[in-house]
Amino acid sequence: MTANLVTAQEKQELEVEQLDEVVLSDTKFELKKENSGKIIYKITKKDIDNNPGKTVVDLLNNVAGVEINGNNNAKGSTLGLYFRGGRSRQVAVMIDGVLVSDPTGIASTFDLNLIDINQIESIEILKGSSSTLYGSGASTGVINIKLKKSSKAPIAFNYSASAGTNSTQNNRNSNFEDLNQSVGLRGTVDKFNYLANYSVSKSDGISAASDKNSQTPFETDAFLSNNGLLKLGYQFNDKFSLEFFGNYSQYDYDYDNDIYSDSEVNNGNQEQFQYGIKSNFKYNNGELVASFSLSDLERGFDTYSSWTNSIDSYLYEGKSTFAEIVNKYNFNEEIHLITGLNYQDFDNQTTTPFGNIERDLANFNTFDPYASIIYTGKNGVNLNVGARLNNHSEYGSHFVYNLNPSYNLINNNNTKLKVLGSYSTAFIAPSTYQLFSAYGNLDLKPEENKTIEFGFDSSFNKWLEASSVFFYREEESKIVFVTDPVTFESAYGNELLTQNAKGVETTLRLKPLEKLRFNLSHTYTNKSADLDYIPKNKFIANITVTPFKNTFIGVNYKSVGDRTATYYDPATFTQVETIMESYSLVDFSASHMLIEHLTVFASLTNAFNENYEDIYGYSTKGRNFKLGLRFNF
Repeated sequence: MTANLVTAQEKQELEVEQLDEVVLSDTKFELKKENSGKIIYKITKKDIDNNPGKTVVDLLNNVAGVEINGNNNAKGSTLGLYFRGGRSRQVAVMIDGVLVSDPTGIASTFDLNLIDINQIESIEILKGSSSTLYGSGASTGVINIKLKKSSKAPIAFNYSASAGTNSTQNNRNSNFEDLNQSVGLRGTVDKFNYLANYSVSKSDGISAASDKNSQTPFETDAFLSNNGLLKLGYQFNDKFSLEFFGNYSQYDYDYDNDIYSDSEVNNGNQEQFQYGIKSNFKYNNGELVASFSLSDLERGFDTYSSWTNSIDSYLYEGKSTFAEIVNKYNFNEEIHLITGLNYQDFDNQTTTPFGNIERDLANFNTFDPYASIIYTGKNGVNLNVGARLNNHSEYGSHFVYNLNPSYNLINNNNTKLKVLGSYSTAFIAPSTYQLFSAYGNLDLKPEENKTIEFGFDSSFNKWLEASSVFFYREEESKIVFVTDPVTFESAYGNELLTQNAKGVETTLRLKPLEKLRFNLSHTYTNKSADLDYIPKNKFIANITVTPFKNTFIGVNYKSVGDRTATYYDPATFTQVETIMESYSLVDFSASHMLIEHLTVFASLTNAFNENYEDIYGYSTKGRNFKLGLRFNF
């Protein structure tokens, strides 16, 4: 890929980024990639710029070991996020170092529909157990989103807009039903820096539920989102900086009754406002980072009830507090100590026709001290050892730890070869709903995970990169919804059986020519209980070429194997198991800089109009195209 499609300032930033081989997710501080004991995949600014019109989920879904279910359905659909055979609640999402979640949800998972790609600088994906550093929820991985930075110039302006079709494989139309706009302003004046961005997205044209079993087409379900971001910073000197941030996200959506079942009245909305402050202080032997944020989330939906022949309304209101102080102390060039204190507080106010949850009751907090020792030896040996004590206001204390060695067998300018391994434990705390709802259980224990992995990471002469990791994960005390066969009373409980998942994630990157690049990946996942849309095999191939100075072309091929899933059958009142057939998709994208600062782009998704289902009973996007422009000044 090339940087010729961006401004001179952005080009300089990209060149610096390319030379700066560092990662953050492994230690929360900058660490040379060669010294990390993990294989961390990074979606860079360059990757985002070369994929205009894509969403955050589009880019994540093309990463080895990541499976996002629901991305190919109507916008606003619930997204299932799976790392290493786990579930959505086992992946932690961080935005600029702050954990984000939904305290009102059954699983407390963050909705990736709430983040807009135009606000993002880069994304790091850390796979594997990471509760020692990130706490509850980081048992199969972490998505670490870094928001855009202010420009070094006094003022910089960016605008992008796109329009595309939005139809299924069978209900074809050429109307522009997918519309997106984003505008941003950023800059630096003396020691003060600022960034403001606002994005709006609208789509229609697809029914949420599939109408393939219906004689008449279902009505379409619309989606409208708004995202705003504001960052204000002040650099007091070379050692101390302070930043205020505020983020507003909101979307409205229509949805249907159930699988293959239409509705003209069901609708929902979600709104989140998050604000806080961050400080960074560098001293002679280390660095201290402090963060504080408050989040207020409200979501609700109206749904038709066949029992009462009326519209039922549901309202969920949640508040969360995040505060953390983390310090890195360098004893010398080889030994570093990371210590931190993390505090989180959650509450949930729920109002439904079937009962309420009161905020005064449905709340809990955690207070976690943690520490890691990092050794980066000049002899090629690296070691990351850490521990965390989770102190939960409801279930008491829980201890987790990790051991992560790696060794650079070869490390010179032309060839690098690193072997790595790890053993780590992790936990997932019960949600406010699982603890305090009508089905809640205050005796719930946290889910526990144990993960072992080993593999290698290598590169040769800057034209070949290859990595492969084997993992094995055991899961105990899984929180499940249980119905007593005698009394028919239902409640959440901890499962006694131990489940496991194992697999191999392999990536290969080739750059035979300066203007030609191949990215290949394969993921194999095998679970002892495989009922949640996770394919055993997933293969992705991506080719990018810059045939001319200002032109970029990309082709992406994805093959997803058979998946096992369960769905609720309202006719029999039972859970039914089904096999989802494999499918393959081919996407094209292209961009060209017409004049300085102005780039036009186009994309074609599902080029061969593959007919498949991503989620059983719901519509899937067919062949669609998108046109757009991007202006930077």
